[in-house]
Amino acid sequence: MMFRLTLSGVLVLCSLIFTPDRSAMADQPYEADWTSLSKHVAPEWFKDAKFGIYTHWGPVTVGSENAEKGGVQWYGMRMYEPKNPAFDFHRETFGEQKDFGYKDIVERFTAPEFDAEKWAELFAASGAKFAGPVVIHHDNYAMWDSKVTEWDTMDKGPKRDVTAELEKAIRAQGLKFIATFHHSFTWRYFEPSYKFDGSDPKYVNLYGDAHEADAPPTPRFLDQWLAKINEVVVNYEPDMIWFDFGLGERNCVTPEYQQRMFADYYNWAAKHNRQVGVAHKHWDIHENTGIIDFERGRLDYLPEFPWLTDTSVGPWFNQKSVKFKTENDLVDVLVDIVSKNGCMLLNVGPTAAGEIPPEAAALLRGIGKWLEANSEAIFSTRPWLVYGEGPTQMTKSGGFSEKDGFHYTASDIRYTRSKDGSTLYAILLDRAEGDVTLRSVQVEQAADSATVQMLGHDGLVDYIINDSKQLVLRLPKLGELEFPSEHAVAFKLNGFKTSLHPRVSKQEKQP
Repeated sequence: MMFRLTLSGVLVLCSLIFTPDRSAMADQPYEADWTSLSKHVAPEWFKDAKFGIYTHWGPVTVGSENAEKGGVQWYGMRMYEPKNPAFDFHRETFGEQKDFGYKDIVERFTAPEFDAEKWAELFAASGAKFAGPVVIHHDNYAMWDSKVTEWDTMDKGPKRDVTAELEKAIRAQGLKFIATFHHSFTWRYFEPSYKFDGSDPKYVNLYGDAHEADAPPTPRFLDQWLAKINEVVVNYEPDMIWFDFGLGERNCVTPEYQQRMFADYYNWAAKHNRQVGVAHKHWDIHENTGIIDFERGRLDYLPEFPWLTDTSVGPWFNQKSVKFKTENDLVDVLVDIVSKNGCMLLNVGPTAAGEIPPEAAALLRGIGKWLEANSEAIFSTRPWLVYGEGPTQMTKSGGFSEKDGFHYTASDIRYTRSKDGSTLYAILLDRAEGDVTLRSVQVEQAADSATVQMLGHDGLVDYIINDSKQLVLRLPKLGELEFPSEHAVAFKLNGFKTSLHPRVSKQEKQP
């Protein structure tokens, strides 16, 4: 259905999609203020899940995947910036921006090879416990059948409800379903387009109201922003919603609308007896509510609160010229994150046609194979007294702390424990041989039945307790033992009463 929404229409639609019954307000546990919202806690399923998958896919991919130079990951913005390589790439590939703008890129996104069931099967094979799509990126294009905007996958492009198909397929695999929102930054994203086709009022529901670079968001923008979120919540019932930057910065979304969004979702979940979470990237908001997320980065310490890393197997949107990460590095980073009370949300960028690139699929299956052997050291675990030990140290903490050429060794060890605290897991981030001392672990008592087992391998591992009361694993030479994988190696320690060795300090600090 093709239509345009006036401001009054948006307001009416917002009320139809998600307006609480005012007579029942007393039954709603959350009000739209930080004090009330701070009562919400991260769901137990999230603390158990540890690993999820999401997908950057949409019209951006039409522009990005064959480009060789930078800038195309934000194609809808960069294609309008004359100094960006994407500007000339667009003119050479599609034509002049005033004649062939982003609105026309949308029509090229037809997704003939998209198969939600194949995607979901791959996500499950990776070992992920939750998954979902980027339901709307900075480009303001909705990947669902929307009544808020005509710029969606049902009305323009594939002519199908992509989010509905994925939600059904992902849940059929036994995974939690998530939806990620990146449209806070939409208010700034299309500003360069206003010198070309973006200022045409016919396309206001895609590009937004034309405005100056420093202008605050209009009520129309904010109402549409919230209406789209609530529409997805009501129609697809995600277990978690996730927000990219712009939620609390760059003057894109006001605190009033931030609080309304949290309250709407939390109250919807309470009404339907659902355990949900909201992930975002803003420390100031995290002081009040939500799960803090670090883009392409992670913490270098062990906090008390659960958190999330969003990173990718390669580029965000598919771009053939960009290299992928290695399976070994992804496994190591996952283990490091889990040992620090975190969770990894790993992106894969499908092709414009709708297929997962073979190299990306192989990486996901490789991670799944490692998790199959080592699942009990990862899933439903909790942090130990320290996250680990070893010579390889991060030089930066938080968002964008990923670094190329950063590799862990067999001397880098990470710890997790079972929920009840009865079992400790020591994970070496590479294969080792000979004696391996767990320097952080002081053995207070070892039962006669105490054992050390390498996960994914039959038989027990010899050990001793040295004069310093540290546990020492006695491993055979490489080649004499068949390791379950070429990556990190997890050991299960049963029957030991342990404490933090006095020579090791707790690795906690405040951000």
